[in-house]
Amino acid sequence: MNNATSPDTVDTPRPLHARVLDRIASLSIGIAGASLLGLVVVQGWQVFARYVLNSSPSWTEPVTLLLLATCMSLGAAAAVREDRHFRFHLLVQLLPPSLHRAADALAALVVIAIGGVLATWGARLLVDGFDIRMAGAPLPQSIPFLPLTVGGVLMVVFAAARLLAGGTAPTSAASPEKEA
Repeated sequence: MNNATSPDTVDTPRPLHARVLDRIASLSIGIAGASLLGLVVVQGWQVFARYVLNSSPSWTEPVTLLLLATCMSLGAAAAVREDRHFRFHLLVQLLPPSLHRAADALAALVVIAIGGVLATWGARLLVDGFDIRMAGAPLPQSIPFLPLTVGGVLMVVFAAARLLAGGTAPTSAASPEKEA
């Protein structure tokens, strides 16, 4: 039986910061999904224009790079919030139960470090190439680094929230509850 639908389960209100982070993660997933759909449309137009119209548009490649970076970065950040990112759960299960919390904290620290590197270098690359125009599209050459920077910042925020909460995964209404 699902705990969320059990009549004897009392829902405790979630803290405001957790609800805000859940909203940001949901928004990230929505933007990532819209970017993925946009990617399909842009690439579909590229194929149609190239092989049917015999006129390949020059703007599709840079727009595709931006959409792909957006989908990947925001999707990865949301995965960190929902604790669905790539991790070696099997290794943690082999550890004694007394070390599980330490392993979860280490995992959060690694995600914070990786997100920090992505955010820092993404921002630096974004600023460095912002005044250079992209070939084929009226966009700055470095614009694909914007979602990388935002995704890195969100990874840091989401992993830090998990670390401060003691390594527990959020249990939002959107995430599936574990079977009892």
